[in-house]
Amino acid sequence: MILPRSFREVPLAHRALHDVTDGRPENSRAAISAAMIAGYGIEIDVQLSADNVAMVFHDYTLDRLTSAQGAVRLRESGALEAIALTGGDEGIPTLAEVLTLVAGQVPLLIELKDQDGAMGPDVGLLERAVAADLTAYDGDVAVMSFNPHSVAMMRDLAPDIPRGLVTSAYRYDEWPLARAVCDRLREIPDYDRVGACFLSHEVDDLDRPRIAALKDQGAMICCWTVRTPAQEAEARKVADNITFEGYLAVRPA
Repeated sequence: MILPRSFREVPLAHRALHDVTDGRPENSRAAISAAMIAGYGIEIDVQLSADNVAMVFHDYTLDRLTSAQGAVRLRESGALEAIALTGGDEGIPTLAEVLTLVAGQVPLLIELKDQDGAMGPDVGLLERAVAADLTAYDGDVAVMSFNPHSVAMMRDLAPDIPRGLVTSAYRYDEWPLARAVCDRLREIPDYDRVGACFLSHEVDDLDRPRIAALKDQGAMICCWTVRTPAQEAEARKVADNITFEGYLAVRPA
């Protein structure tokens, strides 16, 4: 398992190159197409439908990003595809559809959202759906999750797909998790166990000694989420690459 070089070199548009003022909602086909046209890599999120289809959508519920309400997990994929994304003219895409759209043109980073609810071991269905969709994909792709159990399962299901951990400062007031869980995950103890080759770490916590240690060990360090050119310049003192939104990141020459 080798992380393609493009993941170090091409900035990744967070939830694709979204801008609702221009009809490009988060994780939409329009945002994905815009990122490719601009020459950026793409970071997307996946949730699971009631019929076990990987859907490209960030939140657990529909409320913020659509006019519908309730959990994504309670609706079948066909119904979700018919729900319009706020600020655009399209429904929620499946991962399979996005893979066909991207078709290896730019690096694609897929974040599997925690399905356990507490970063625990109750995972599997989303991981199987993602692994199945990726079976025939021919392009630079990698997977990641905040939940180490999810990353470990992707190791078992799709050992040739590069995988990483999404990591954070895990401040108690920002995470609806038990403090013991925050304390454990903050130290990134699972990197070797899950066979990770990269991290995507919270941008304002890049000075953490554990990040430096893992970089010295050979980990590729990405970060989330950069929102200004000044923040990008500071982040790149540590990070090999960035996920960004709200401006146009510096592209490789």
